[in-house]
Amino acid sequence: MSAASTSAPPAGLAVTPVLSRWLSVSAQGHVTLTPGKVEIGQGILTALAQICADELDIAIGRVRLVAAGTKTSPNEGVTSGSLSVSDCGRSVRQVAAEARALFLAEAAREFSVAPETLNVEDGVITGPGNLATSYWELAGRVSLERPANPATRAKPAHLRKLAGRPTPRIDIPGKVFATRPFIHDLVLPGMLHGRVLRPPRPGARIESLDEAAMSGIPGLVAVVRDGSFTGVVCDTEIAAEAALARLAGATRWSGGFPLPEEHDLAGWLKAQPAETSIVDERGAAHAPSTARTLTRLYEKPFLAHASIGPSCAIATWRDGALDVISHSQGVFNLRADLALVFGLPEDAIAVAHAEGAGCYGHNGADDAALDACLLARAVAGRPVRLRWSRADELAASPMGAAMAVEIAVDLTEAGEIAGWRHEIWSNGHVGRPGRAATPALLAAFDLETPFPRYIAQDPPLAGGGGAQRNALPLYDFPAWRIVKNRVLEMPLRTSAMRSLGAIGNVFAIESMMDELAAERGEDPLAFRLRHLADERARDVLKQAAAMAGWGTAARAEGRGRGLALARYKDTGAWCAVVAEIDVTRDPRATRLWIAVDVGEAINPDGVINQIEGGAIQAVSWALKEAIGFNREAVTSVSWESYPILRFSEVPQVEVAVMPRAELAPLGAGEAAQGPTAAALANAVHAALGVRVRQTPITRERIIAAME
Repeated sequence: MSAASTSAPPAGLAVTPVLSRWLSVSAQGHVTLTPGKVEIGQGILTALAQICADELDIAIGRVRLVAAGTKTSPNEGVTSGSLSVSDCGRSVRQVAAEARALFLAEAAREFSVAPETLNVEDGVITGPGNLATSYWELAGRVSLERPANPATRAKPAHLRKLAGRPTPRIDIPGKVFATRPFIHDLVLPGMLHGRVLRPPRPGARIESLDEAAMSGIPGLVAVVRDGSFTGVVCDTEIAAEAALARLAGATRWSGGFPLPEEHDLAGWLKAQPAETSIVDERGAAHAPSTARTLTRLYEKPFLAHASIGPSCAIATWRDGALDVISHSQGVFNLRADLALVFGLPEDAIAVAHAEGAGCYGHNGADDAALDACLLARAVAGRPVRLRWSRADELAASPMGAAMAVEIAVDLTEAGEIAGWRHEIWSNGHVGRPGRAATPALLAAFDLETPFPRYIAQDPPLAGGGGAQRNALPLYDFPAWRIVKNRVLEMPLRTSAMRSLGAIGNVFAIESMMDELAAERGEDPLAFRLRHLADERARDVLKQAAAMAGWGTAARAEGRGRGLALARYKDTGAWCAVVAEIDVTRDPRATRLWIAVDVGEAINPDGVINQIEGGAIQAVSWALKEAIGFNREAVTSVSWESYPILRFSEVPQVEVAVMPRAELAPLGAGEAAQGPTAAALANAVHAALGVRVRQTPITRERIIAAME
């Protein structure tokens, strides 16, 4: 062990410092890793296994990963914000490094040699002469029931054998060959099936329920009602669907919240009561005089997570204790809110993670868990699996918040930027469970004794930000003022969606940068580089431009190219995107060239997968997606009314990962969203000379911009 490290321990290790909560070594020849982060399709378990195997000098096939659960895992909060490698990865690296040191120390005592004379290869420890033992032989003699030692140092980057090399995803074979079931496929002994009836309008209450109408339904086990929460428990899925249909006909609703005007979201957002704060302000010592001001308004609609598989959960009540299986991204946070709802101590509730459809944000998984618990309470002793419908998933899940972003740029007589003003109107972007004194779960608002409806918050920038995420310019402007208005009316429930406010802010900033370049008749790439001192930002921008042949490629009729840049959360990965779009019919992305700097790339193939996936999702957001609603209800309740990008519409994507093995790793999952959306808008302008400042960028909006 070396001198104490000057850096603070990773957050997860600070909360759960005991080594055995993270890792154990078996005499049977494998290592069990129990991280607190969950697999939601991002490949994080593979990267964590690489880190663990690297530090222990074992083959990656020896690493067994246990899904996160409140009984067994360290509390690492929520899997979000592209923090799994940068935070959890650091914890795993330190724990594995310390375990290696402890085993070497034990072997050194047995052999009466210095630890530094020993080597490890695939868990076998060898020393001078023919001395040999292994982790597996020493497993019973080395205790990991001890707190982590901050003095432990991991290997330097150049000694790592797995990090930085493409590694096949360890979760994929089980998904392909159906040996790794999703939560929807789990079958427990004696399991029943549940469905919940959603109100036709947000906030509506049950006026009457004709319970007599529910008699005689084959397979019906229980009708459950608590205030305006109601559902059915049946012995089969088919019976549950039939009972739900009967329940819908027997229930009368009244009241509810009036919804905004769909076609004037910006006006609605600006007119609501709001909490206003200054995000950041910078003044120039000698401000240049302003000759004129260019002001533009950019808009983003409410978005659905649109998970391919609707939310699902399994719950069982036994002797006053509650067991839950959920695809929640934060099992400990979910447990905290369930404890609030049921008035139970947290240690009476166990929440285990099982994989479901990924969403990279706060979809209905946590809400479905409470639904399942409320239904299971009526049939204590038997597990109840609760599945949402497609309509539930699209209309009842928390949504990505709509945003209006107004940017005003003061220009000098020469057309240079003298000042930049950026103002945001948006609901809060974080309404996850486990963060307040009252629960944030949907059914909690409908109970006979309801909990107050949770109004989404925004973390401070130091915690990643919400609506203000990525609102600070990456560019070197002489002065700026960033203002956020958190809208306090929330008839449509909003919460975390992949990249939070970054998608709206980067779309606005990078669209405005293109507009300013066009005002000057300057190349958009040259204009950005002229205002950019950050060398890593400059590198990804120039790399993406070089990949696309920026400025040299022939321009085809009806096609255009645009580029955009951001550093995610201003503290994470740098990402630059060049997008090509075809606008001869409905706008269609044809190619994306992306350069990304994530520091050390533990699994470069995994980084590329995440950047590709994020960019493709952003194409769908930018060109197709928007929650539809009228004053009474959400109307986008199917794939026909909420279209997403089809496989046939996926553009060709090329990703370059900058070589930064010597630098700390940064998250990749949310870096591409904002730059991709902005690059597409800029590509439309390059193709047609018109500017669309509202997503989704549709044929109708392009035509309207031409008028």
